[in-house]
Amino acid sequence: MERFVIEGGGVLNGSVSINGSKNSVLPILAAALLIKDKCRIYNVPHLSDVYTMLELLRYYGAKIKEGLALEIDCTDIENKRANDKAASIRASFLLVGALLGRFKRVSMPMPGGCSIGLRPVDLHLKGFCCMGADYSFEQGIITIEYDRLRGNEIYLDFPSVGATENIMLASVLAEGTTIISNCAIEPEIVDLAEFLNSAGADIRGAGSDTIVIKGTDRLHGTDHRVIPDRIEAGTFMLAVAGTGGCCRIENIIPDHIKPIILKLREIDAEVKEEENSVIVSSDGKLPNTDIKTMPYPGFPTDMQAQFMSIMAKGIGTGIVNETVFENRFMHVGELAKMGANITVEGRTAVVKGVEVLKGASVKATDLRAGAGLILSGLCAEGITEIGEIQYIDRGYEKIEEKIRQLGGKIKRVQS
Repeated sequence: MERFVIEGGGVLNGSVSINGSKNSVLPILAAALLIKDKCRIYNVPHLSDVYTMLELLRYYGAKIKEGLALEIDCTDIENKRANDKAASIRASFLLVGALLGRFKRVSMPMPGGCSIGLRPVDLHLKGFCCMGADYSFEQGIITIEYDRLRGNEIYLDFPSVGATENIMLASVLAEGTTIISNCAIEPEIVDLAEFLNSAGADIRGAGSDTIVIKGTDRLHGTDHRVIPDRIEAGTFMLAVAGTGGCCRIENIIPDHIKPIILKLREIDAEVKEEENSVIVSSDGKLPNTDIKTMPYPGFPTDMQAQFMSIMAKGIGTGIVNETVFENRFMHVGELAKMGANITVEGRTAVVKGVEVLKGASVKATDLRAGAGLILSGLCAEGITEIGEIQYIDRGYEKIEEKIRQLGGKIKRVQS
């Protein structure tokens, strides 16, 4: 097992480049299963979740070459019950929608991932059923099958990103037209649609709350560049603001991180927007504010833990309302070990800023909580040791190297 050791108290300065989006590349990799041809995907981040997804694609018979671009050939895949590896990441369930486009029957274990609360697949299944499929459960395995997969009008009771993506994948090669209403509008949805359209799909409305997909007979190979990771960008923006430095965050799309930009300005950090970058500067003495997580374009739940880490040493009191996941305050107990003053009641946390955070031995409870602890460690006095960093590696490529590039004192060591 590995852990991060951080010596806090310094500032971050310089520039850092953001990698391709984890939450965008995973559905795009699943979508490659729909294409009986070669695809080249650029700007693929080197993350443990990506490697797991590639392992699953190979299990089904995909031929994959890694290089400047990730080349995937799914011409001759075979349909078989998913192996146990599929249960280790949430994104594995996106394989269902893609495999339904190629085969009439799919079996998949319930998806895994970080334990941040219930993330049911009922909306995914609702969509498949509306298109003519049936499903059954047996010993933790979901089997979905159909005689004919036909387009239909599908209303999502909640704008679920995963359900929107999965229904898009299933409908691309289905008969007729599928209309998804009240769907997710995240940039990752748009990126998936652009990838599929470049391969010959007919998807309109991605980025709005209604997506229309006209089924087609066949997709062809294509090249695609994955969008930058807005959560990685936001994490570094908060790290710079919290430590009190100045940094250019490069290879981003500023429109994708507007909620983070606006919240940073609200707490007196300076954010200058450029075409493909932002410059963040701060004196590290930031007043607290309130945040409420919401589906895009609201404040992202994936940035809640990082923002709370900065609030823990902010001036005054702020309130955090978590509306997306009911179990996303597990990092509060770890922050308390560093001297944070946070009270939780249900989905609301009251954060009273303290003058000084102290380094401590803590552990990552999930991916974004782990990132938040890194930010706290950088802002704290003394040494912070973070265990269970395999969670962090799921969403951040070589984060310790990027932080050192900015002058932060962090190292990865064997436990």
